[in-house]
Formats: sequence, structure tokens, C-alpha cells
Amino acid sequence: MNKSLGVIGAVWGVLGLCGLLAWAIYRLSFFAVEGWQTPWAWWHWAFFAGWMAFMLYGEGYKGFQKGFSPRVVARATYLAHHPVGWHVLLAPIYCMGYIHATKKRRIVAMSVTAGVVALVLVVHQLPQPWHGIVDLGVVAGLLWGVAAIIVFAVKVLVDGPLDWPTDVPGSEPQAG
Repeated sequence: MNKSLGVIGAVWGVLGLCGLLAWAIYRLSFFAVEGWQTPWAWWHWAFFAGWMAFMLYGEGYKGFQKGFSPRVVARATYLAHHPVGWHVLLAPIYCMGYIHATKKRRIVAMSVTAGVVALVLVVHQLPQPWHGIVDLGVVAGLLWGVAAIIVFAVKVLVDGPLDWPTDVPGSEPQAG
């Protein structure tokens, strides 16, 4: 039963988090589409090109692929092997590092969340097409992130656990 609970927690953590990110992609896509429907000047295109490059590299590659996504999957794997009822119940936020994480990981998770909320509030005030352009970049980064989580999860299923820090209290630091 414990093994089944752990597997349920790991799957719920990964799929629940991917669902949360997919919901954000869905919600932002409306603003992105609206931005496409507004005429763009050359400076909009220039900003769009730079912003997309920045978001794909900064959010997609550096943020998700090189940091967040492997940690999410490593924590899901840890949860699969060390299930605790309430961790399984809250598996998506467990995998994000909000609960049962080192103090540093919780501070980073809360800080990133606060930064995202602040940016959402600022971007919401932008007129079109700026709002849509920014959201296009965010959607691209989030899509990269979801893809990275899925790729790392499949990698764990095929190759076994990742050599990545879980940031679980009392766990030994790992490479990553």
C-alpha cells in the first residue's frame, strides 16, 4: 500500500503541476492572441524577437530545464519512495518545494511566486500589443517548462532516478 501511495503521489505531483502550468498557458493565450490582432510597428517586432529569445533562454532553458523541472521530478521520485499521506495529497506543491523542503528551497519557491505575482500585476496594466507580446514570451517559456518536466519524468521511468538535489530536509546534497 505504501508503494502504491508513493506512486500515486509522484504521478499526482507531476501531472498536477503540469496541469497548473497548462492552465496558466491557457489563460495567457487569450491575451497573446489578442496581442496578435493589434497592428504591430517595427519596435513591437524588435521587442518581440528579443523578448522571445530572453524568455526561451531565461525561463525555458535556464529556469525550467536546468533548474525547476529536474527538481520537480527528483522530488516526485523522492515522494514515490517516501510517501507521507499529506505530502501525497499536496503532491503538486510538494514537488514545487513549498512543503517538506529545506528553508532555502521554501524561500526560493515563495520568492519566485511573489515575483511572478508582481509581474502579472504589472503586465496586466500594459496596453495591447505589449500585454500580448509579453504573454507570448511567457507562454513559450511555460510550454518549454511543461515539456521539460515530461521529458525528465520519462527519463526517470526509462533510466531511473535523476542525480539532482531534492532539497528535502536532512537529505544529502546531490549533484545538479
